[in-house]
Amino acid sequence: MKKKTLFTLLIIILFYPSIVLARNDKIEVTLAKCTDGDTARFNYNGEVIKARFLAIDTPESVHPTIGEEPYGKEASEYTCNALTNANQIMLEFDPNSDELDKYDRYLVWVYVDNKLLQKELVNNGLAKVAYLYNDYLYTSELEQAQATAQTNQIGIWGDYVAPKDYTWHYIIGGVVILLLLALIIPNLNNKTVKKYAKKGNTKVKRELKKNLNKLLK
Repeated sequence: MKKKTLFTLLIIILFYPSIVLARNDKIEVTLAKCTDGDTARFNYNGEVIKARFLAIDTPESVHPTIGEEPYGKEASEYTCNALTNANQIMLEFDPNSDELDKYDRYLVWVYVDNKLLQKELVNNGLAKVAYLYNDYLYTSELEQAQATAQTNQIGIWGDYVAPKDYTWHYIIGGVVILLLLALIIPNLNNKTVKKYAKKGNTKVKRELKKNLNKLLK
């Protein structure tokens, strides 16, 4: 019994940071190391944890194969400056998200002095909304911020052209077709209808006779 208790305590001690992170919605951390625009390392409870900012993607600045993308350096510098100069950094876990990604990084919302860092990056055209695998807490806020950045052609959206909305074209086209049908149908007299019906019946009879002859051969 004592051995079992000691083993349980050992497991709790070894994995204590992970257990606490999983059970708390928000935790306060300090910056350990800047990485790039959407990742960083933080000090928490005597451990260094890797974090991936949830629901956004910034251009690459230090990728080993892609290299540096446009606005990658600016996004990385913005994030690093915000985290370095912050009086308080808070991480929030989304109930609709996995706790870790495939690289064992914690998926989190990042608050810098009570401002959502993801939203600030999107506002400044340094990130796009991405990796939405569920209905996350602040998805709608990020999408609204992105729409504004696109409209104003900020940052990565400098050459962005909003797609045209053809909804009214379809509506008007449908109305025109209905009006034309309303004008044409009443002008079809009974004689015309009977004429086309007779033609149709004659064709059907011809096909039936043809198929019957094939069967009799």
